[in-house]
Order: sequence, then C-alpha cells, then structure tokens
Amino acid sequence: MQASLVKRLWYLIKEPLDGWLMLLLGLIFVLSLFVLYSASDQTFQKIDNKLVYTVLSLVVMWLVASTRPHTLMNFAPPIYALGLLLLLAVHFAGVTVNGSTRWLELGVTRIQPSEIMKIALPMMLAWFFQRFELSLRWWHYLIACALIAAPGLLVLKQPDLGTATLIMAAGFFVLFFAGLSWKVILAGLVAFSASLPIVWNMLHDYQRKRVLTLIDPMQDPLGDGYHIIQSMIAIGSGGPWGKGWLNGTQTHLDYIPERTTDFIFAVYSEEFGLVGNIVLVLLYLLIISRGLVITARAPTLYGRLMAGALTLSFFVYAFVNMGMVAGILPVVGVPLPFVSYGGTATVTLFIGMGMLMSIAHQRR
Repeated sequence: MQASLVKRLWYLIKEPLDGWLMLLLGLIFVLSLFVLYSASDQTFQKIDNKLVYTVLSLVVMWLVASTRPHTLMNFAPPIYALGLLLLLAVHFAGVTVNGSTRWLELGVTRIQPSEIMKIALPMMLAWFFQRFELSLRWWHYLIACALIAAPGLLVLKQPDLGTATLIMAAGFFVLFFAGLSWKVILAGLVAFSASLPIVWNMLHDYQRKRVLTLIDPMQDPLGDGYHIIQSMIAIGSGGPWGKGWLNGTQTHLDYIPERTTDFIFAVYSEEFGLVGNIVLVLLYLLIISRGLVITARAPTLYGRLMAGALTLSFFVYAFVNMGMVAGILPVVGVPLPFVSYGGTATVTLFIGMGMLMSIAHQRR
C-alpha cells in the first residue's frame, strides 16, 4: 500500500514535466555549481543561496507546468498590467545600484520587475493574437508594437539597455510567429538602420563608451575597456582544455569583475577551455531544439506563439552574454542563463521552462 502511494505521488510529480528539458537543465545546474564555487572564492554562501533559489524556482516551474496553457493565458493581462505598475514604481521609488535604478525593496527581499516583463510581455502578446486570431488586421500589429514599447521604454529609462533589448526581442518573436510580413520586417530594419544616428544621440554617455570600447578596448584599458580585456584574456588563456577547476589565474587573482554574475562565462572558459565551452553551447542548443519541437507541435496559436518566443528569447539571452564576454558585443549586463548567480532571473527562466512544459503536456 505504501509503495503504491509513493509510486502514485512520483507519477503526479513527474507527469507534467518534460524529461528532456529536465535532464538538460539538471546538467547545466551541476556545471553552474562548480563554476560558481570557483568564482565566489571557494565559499558556500552563494552556493547555498543558489540552491534555495533553484528549489523555489523548481516548485514554481512545476506549478506552471501543471497548469493548462489556456488557464495561464487568462492571467496574461493582469500580469502584464502588474509588471507595468512595478516598472513605474521602480521609476519613483526604486533602489539605485551602480548608477542604475532597477530594483524594488520589498522588506525581506529585493526584486527586479524588468525580469517579470520577459515573461509577461510575450504572454500578453500571445493572448492578444489568440483573441483576434480569426480577424487579424494590420492595426493589430500596431497595437502589439505599442504593448512592446511601453515596458521597453520604461526599462531603457532605468537605464538597462540589456534587459530592454531582451524584452523587446521577446515581443518581436511573438510578432514574427504571429505572421508579421517579411516586407514589414525588412522595412523596419531599413528604418532602424537609417535612425541609428538619432539612436546614438539618445544613448547615455556610458552606453556610447561601451560601443566605442567594443571597437577598441585598448583605448581605455584601465577604465571602460577593463571588463572586455580581462574576460578575453581569461577565455584565451583557457586554451583547448582549460587550466582546470579552481586553477584559473584571472579568476582567483581578482582580474575578472562581476565574475559570479555577468562575466561568469569568462571564469568557466578559463578553467574548462574550448572543450567545456562546446559542451555548454551544446546543452543550450539542445534546449533550444527541444523548445522549437514543442513550438512546432503546439496545438493552439497561443501555445505556438509562447513556445516560439520563449525559445528564441532563451537563445538571445545566451548569445548576448557569451558575445559580450567574448568581446563581440557591447557589455550590456545580461547574465548567463541558469549559470550566473541571481534570484529573480533564475525564477523567471524556470517559469519560462515551466510554460514550455505546460504547452508540451497539453499536446500529450
């Protein structure tokens, strides 16, 4: 009797979960513990915090995966509205760290509302297109652009170019999967290219410096170019096989800044080398491939839009972080998915995985 109860309980736990995604996430999580332990000077404080956030995130992911996509869709408008209100609250009463006002203090913890919009925006857009699926007109895409612009501009004002880029990219992916014409996309790219001089003048001084530093980091090796130079040295010195776990000189001599968050990929590259990078990239590609399979098999428009947007957003997330650490993209403050230390970002990523599992479970 007891064995039957345990078996039934185990079935209820694993039934809404996707086996492939859970396996891949588990492998990346194990890798992240080794890298974070090394990056945090071989102390367990951040490891313990990451374990707490991961357990909490897994519980939330399971709850989301156990919920039907149609039910989740009904929560899209209130979650989007709440996200906008929190972003406005950040503008008036946010916590400023290193010159950026991105956080809200909630007594026992601190949250970053812009992370919530990474999920809330594609949910809202997918709900919107699902509602007008049979009567889509060109003005529906204009309304969708306004829904994208509202949180994007609020996050840009913090200022947080990296998160704003990810949020607006997630919105664009929904438009793409909703059937936005290639002619419109190309026209938008041409218009954006023509507006680059205006965009350049609208950037903050530190953002312009980051772009110029990307072109020539040696023009300010001890200032704006320091991050990129040190991370590139760490990646290059890792060689094919790496220096070995806990043996990274750039890491343990404190040359790599923000090495537990935005630049943790430099720590990983130095200690595990090119082979380790290939393994991590392969794990990411397998997650993306699984997400695209779920997208192709989704039985509803809402499911296809959400799964596609979440999958491609995850790709952009990983690509931007690796690109900025490797010196091919400007430094914009984007953590490495499931590897970097961080609470709100971890919960948000696992919620996204839970939504993918919910859509896959609906088909089953």
